[in-house]
Amino acid sequence: MKQMYKYLLVSFVLLFALSCEDMEKMNIDPDYPAEVPSNMVFSGAQKKAMDYVYDNWFSGRQCLVYSQYWAQRNYTEEDRYQIRESVNNNYFNHFYTILASFDDVIRLNTDPEKAVVSSAYGANANQIAASMIMKVWLYSVMTDTWGDIPYSEAGKLKEGIYYPKYDDQKEIYAALIGQLTEAAAMIDESDVAFTGGDMVYGGDASAWKKFANSLKCRLALHTSKVDATWKTHIAQALADGVFTSNADVAAYHYSSTAPEYSYFYSGYYIEARNDFTITRTLVDILKGQRDTLNNKTHPWEGALDPRLTVYTTPGPDNTYVGMPYGVPTASSSRFRGGAPNWYANPPLHLNPDYPVPLMTYAEILFIRSEYNGFSAAEYEAGVKASVDYWTTLAGEPSDAADYLEAVKQAGANAETVALQKYIDFFNNGTEAWTEIRRTGYPDQLIRPGEITVAGSETVNGVDIRFEPLSDTKGMIIARVKYPTNESTLNGNNFNEAVARLDDGTNNYYTHMFWDVRSTGDPHPANK
Repeated sequence: MKQMYKYLLVSFVLLFALSCEDMEKMNIDPDYPAEVPSNMVFSGAQKKAMDYVYDNWFSGRQCLVYSQYWAQRNYTEEDRYQIRESVNNNYFNHFYTILASFDDVIRLNTDPEKAVVSSAYGANANQIAASMIMKVWLYSVMTDTWGDIPYSEAGKLKEGIYYPKYDDQKEIYAALIGQLTEAAAMIDESDVAFTGGDMVYGGDASAWKKFANSLKCRLALHTSKVDATWKTHIAQALADGVFTSNADVAAYHYSSTAPEYSYFYSGYYIEARNDFTITRTLVDILKGQRDTLNNKTHPWEGALDPRLTVYTTPGPDNTYVGMPYGVPTASSSRFRGGAPNWYANPPLHLNPDYPVPLMTYAEILFIRSEYNGFSAAEYEAGVKASVDYWTTLAGEPSDAADYLEAVKQAGANAETVALQKYIDFFNNGTEAWTEIRRTGYPDQLIRPGEITVAGSETVNGVDIRFEPLSDTKGMIIARVKYPTNESTLNGNNFNEAVARLDDGTNNYYTHMFWDVRSTGDPHPANK
């Protein structure tokens, strides 16, 4: 009897399993696959990366105000280096989630069974390479924001790593440069990267290869003050092929159709926040005006930059003035009325389909100029490429001959190349902030303690000075603090990372490994 029950039980289990299998087959909708196609995963991750880096929070209230491109019109705490901890926590988490999506694309093109399916959406190797390049780009933004971060053990939950260590930033940089070399080498230019969904290069594998090599030049240059091999990496990238014209610019192409708007646009017109305008600092640079309040010079004083009318619209009286940088919140209302009202009169970057550049051709020319000892020819070509790119993008190409001649007369050197690169980086606050910390330029930026408002604009004749709300021990905030969530979610590794910072505290003033500026040497030379 027991034997009979045993067979009945086995038969029941088999029948149940087969029935479940049949039910699963019946419940599969061919129009809704169980796994999202690799090109759609890539497209979603690419958009999220752009949305979260180039928005009115991570960029608008951090990198763009640190770099003194934008100023807040109402609440100026972030301009003065007081971050919102909730924002810091959220973006740290968002970025790692996005990285996991790029890893999914790599997995879908690596797993033998899934790779066959994924090959319908682009060559497997090219999809992997493009995902690696986007990961490097995002990791570089992250490490240049916080410093040491989880890298080698990040995204390995399935391998049982729940508490990833914080890798040394120098080691992260070496790994990122290696990843770009590997990605460029694996690209098959005879095939596409993606058949659809790629909003940066439309699946063009050759363009992705140029971007990999160009990005390699950027990261190598970041190390120029501390690592004598930086030129070797750039020489390799140049030999393998970098951007050669404005047609190569890496830009994410948003749409004028909802909900694919640029997040700069969404911040203003969907969230209805009229919070930002251009700084007086940048307007004065573009107008060729030196800072008389702090007795500063201007390399091409008197030369009007044709990019001024692209980067901003005029103020209420049809003049270009800008918001004084770093004024206290209590004083901001006195100045915002005279600054451009971007909400009412939007400039180029508030168009819903604004193509946000990750990297321009002009940047490569400026890198090449510095690589070649600040060569004049590549410097001048970089200025022209930048002016052409921005004015053409805005649909207002102009005669820039006088400006270009003034720039040429100023000569190519560490300051002029850095200042022109800074101008070209408008809205790319992450990279501008990095270059300010690396080079110490532009000198025209308002430093802590310097005058931002004086004369008739003051109350009772008392100058307003830029007074940070957090201790930065220098000309600019050197890093963003680690998110407080990490102290509880990844406590031991968080504590080890904090112990490596200056004074063993989670502060704003510990320099990146590539940032060797000092009071006595604000503009250190390259190795």
